[in-house]
Amino acid sequence: MTTQSHEEAAAAPASPPSGGSDGSGAPTKGRTFSLGLDRFSGLYVWVAIIVLFAIWIPDTFMTQGNFRIVAGDQAITAILAIGLIVPLAAGVFDLSIAGVMGFSVAMVSYQLSQGISTPVAIVTTLLCGALIGAVNGFVVVKLHVDSFIATLGMSSILLAGTYWVTDGKQITEGFTDGFLDMGSKPFLGLPLPFFYMIAVAAVMYVLLEKTPLGRYLYATGGNRQAARLAGLRVERIMFGALMTSATIAALTGVVLAAKLGTAAPDIGPSYLLPAFSAVFLGSTQIRAGRVNVLGTLIAIYLLATGVKGLQLAGAPSFVNDLFNGLALIVAVALAARTARRN
Repeated sequence: MTTQSHEEAAAAPASPPSGGSDGSGAPTKGRTFSLGLDRFSGLYVWVAIIVLFAIWIPDTFMTQGNFRIVAGDQAITAILAIGLIVPLAAGVFDLSIAGVMGFSVAMVSYQLSQGISTPVAIVTTLLCGALIGAVNGFVVVKLHVDSFIATLGMSSILLAGTYWVTDGKQITEGFTDGFLDMGSKPFLGLPLPFFYMIAVAAVMYVLLEKTPLGRYLYATGGNRQAARLAGLRVERIMFGALMTSATIAALTGVVLAAKLGTAAPDIGPSYLLPAFSAVFLGSTQIRAGRVNVLGTLIAIYLLATGVKGLQLAGAPSFVNDLFNGLALIVAVALAARTARRN
């Protein structure tokens, strides 16, 4: 740079930062006041739903028992949804996650019914979940099968496996008191699964938002080819993401078995739609445009509060599926709109 250009740069007045001051102390026109509707709309809707039902059905909705039920019952769906975040962040689908959970319920229950100790049954079930995730990863990464197709096929295989393990019947025997306490014993007035959810959410939040591994996952999901050119081992990241989601699904199955004290052959599939609805709706919150833990938790309890309020108001039993289906469509539409805007 020449001496003249240096002098010109020094003589030029400095531009005030956007939304700051112009030097006279008055705010510039660039400053705008925002309520955060683009990132926190779910919180506003959640509060509005609570206020609506508090006015409509205060005697049944605004009770400690109702809030305790909502907090505890949604912990299972929340843990499963948090596990689903990992592969979606890496740009792969895992449609087998509910199947892994259902199979894990059957696995841990069958082992307990055969007299196997609780720690061994739990560890074996978690290892089975990790193995299923490894198979998913191998099929997707090495055999180059689309993750949607690969995990959909695995989901069907797991459903068959669950019927085989349970012999098509409910397992109701062999549950020890210590195992059942894991799923039903209250702590600070709330069931233990709620605190398992908080622990899993905290770990995954730190992993995804505060570590290089989280950045690698989002980079792989954002643009796989660019991530590969940047030196990331995208195949390993995808493989690890599918293993992680399956392992968390297995953990969710163990917690669900402890909560219910029984295993049914068809217990898993009903959790798939709520988990996907929560994750996609959560991707429009907090960090709009990408799946994230905090947004997913907001979505989980927003949906649960709406469904519970409608049920208490006398809505028919199918309202749960209707509410989650509509939420999934709206969430995907909002996510697509956000992507186009960015």
